[in-house]
Order: sequence, then structure tokens, then C-alpha cells
Amino acid sequence: MKKNLFIAFEGIDGSGKSTQVKLLSYNLKNAGHKVYLTCEPTDSPIGKMIRDIFSHKMEADHKTIAALFVADRLDHLLNKTNGILKKLEEGYTVITDRYYLSSLAYQGTHVPIEWVIQANSLSTNLLRPDMNIYIDISPETGMERLTNDREIIELYETAENLHNVRQKYKEAIEMLKLKENIVVLDGNRAPHIIAAEIWDEVSNMTVAAK
Repeated sequence: MKKNLFIAFEGIDGSGKSTQVKLLSYNLKNAGHKVYLTCEPTDSPIGKMIRDIFSHKMEADHKTIAALFVADRLDHLLNKTNGILKKLEEGYTVITDRYYLSSLAYQGTHVPIEWVIQANSLSTNLLRPDMNIYIDISPETGMERLTNDREIIELYETAENLHNVRQKYKEAIEMLKLKENIVVLDGNRAPHIIAAEIWDEVSNMTVAAK
């Protein structure tokens, strides 16, 4: 069994991914692991451009946004300073808040999903997650959480879009279930219950670092 893993968290906006990333990181560190947390879009120049589009500081076509995510993800993997592959080589367990399943769901809602799959094939071939953790909630719950927590609602954060994205997630999971290790969890429960289930899944794949 591997001592360090690559784990990707997925879900529509408001699903509670960020909370679960922190809780899993805490559990892994307590078990003796080195943990590196990251997310997409990244904080690279490409990622900043995506964030500016999301926050309505820039405008871009959906095809452009999909292509920017492809570039940002490749840099996320290959960056020689803090790329995912570099961190894995250094012995870190890497946890990312979003990876290519997000592109299939979010960009696949606006451009043909076959194009998104092909455009992300370089990333897929470079590195698949040891585990994808998809936290499922309703679009209504997601919007309620977003409006309670945010002052600015971003580009894709509408009830209609979250409904479409959730459907695309289901399609992508069905499409990839034989190729990917995907754990689907009910995100409507208390965070500590979800975290316990995640820890059970992850601890079955790894051993405590010495």
C-alpha cells in the first residue's frame, strides 16, 4: 500500500468540500502523514484569470474558460516548484479541492463533454487520483449555503447551473466508474459524520507514515 496518496474532492458549490478537506488533512497529519493542500483554479497567473472571470472582473466565452482550466490543470500538475507531481515525489499526500471531474461537470454543462474529456486527456494520462470523493447535495441546499456565506455570487453559482452541473457529475461518474476510484457521499449530514466515512475510506488505502 502507498504511504502517500493523491485525493481529489468534488461536488457542486456549497457541498462542503472545503470543510472536509481540512478535516481529512487533520486526520492524516495525526496519523503521521505529510499533507499538501491545493485547489483549482490555482493561484497561478492562469488560475487568477479564471477567478477574475468568475468574479465578473473579466468576460470570457465558455470555450475559453474550459481551455483555461486545461492549461491551469497542467501547470498544477507539472509546476517544478509546487506542482502535484513534485509534491508526491517529495512524499506528501496531496489533497486537491477540485480536479478534472469538475471540468467534466462544470465545463461539460456549456461545451460538449467529449471535447472536455479529450482536452483533459493529458492531465488524465499524467495522474489519476487514488481516490475521488464526491459530496452530493441538492442545488437548493448549495444555493442556500452560498447566499449565507458569500457577498458575491460567482459566474456559475446559480440554481439552474448547479442543477445542470450536478446532473453532469452523475453522468461523468457513471461514465468513469470503471476507470476511476470514486466515492459518493451524502453531503446533507453533519460534517463529522461525513468526515468519519471519508477517513474510513482513506485509511483503508494507506498506512500510517513512520
